[in-house]
Amino acid sequence: MMNESPSRRRFPTGDLARISVFAALIAVLGLPGALNVFGNAVPITLQTFGVMLAGAILGSWRGALAVAVLVLLVAAGLPLLAGGRGGLGVFTGPSVGFLLGWIPGAALTGWIVERGGKSPGIFRLLVACLAGGVGVIYLFGIPVQAAVTGLPLGKAALLSLAFVPGDVVKAILASVVTRGTQRAYPDAIPAVHRERIKAG
Repeated sequence: MMNESPSRRRFPTGDLARISVFAALIAVLGLPGALNVFGNAVPITLQTFGVMLAGAILGSWRGALAVAVLVLLVAAGLPLLAGGRGGLGVFTGPSVGFLLGWIPGAALTGWIVERGGKSPGIFRLLVACLAGGVGVIYLFGIPVQAAVTGLPLGKAALLSLAFVPGDVVKAILASVVTRGTQRAYPDAIPAVHRERIKAG
């Protein structure tokens, strides 16, 4: 019989707590509500800020799991999205692509941060948040929005330009918060946490 790896043995307690905390954080960031601008059916929310933080602080798979937990709770009917939205109806709306894009977005954010080793700099953190927390989410969201609403892809992309300034600000803030967290608590760096888990 194969021996269980240290990372598997140690997963439940600490990592499950972190995943739960970040799922809750993303939900809390929905409390201020949502804003629809320029007639866009997809709202602007603070929750993508939480997605960026989850990936940057937890790393790829734990960050993605935190977001996946939230998405599953939303599917179960809990009103955890901005504006008190929840339930299966959310997954038929124009913003579903952006919502589902949160999961790979957090994963890519964490993956880029992990490549920075034990001391990912602020520039890497910013690139990670922009690539995962903005680029990947748009990559999923815009085509799905176009398909659901019947808009041409170019029109949907043009409407999404309204998100860009706010998302860039969120990426900058997430990078600064992550860097500060890592300096105060080095175990928050994904590569450091992974090595500690492997060391047992």
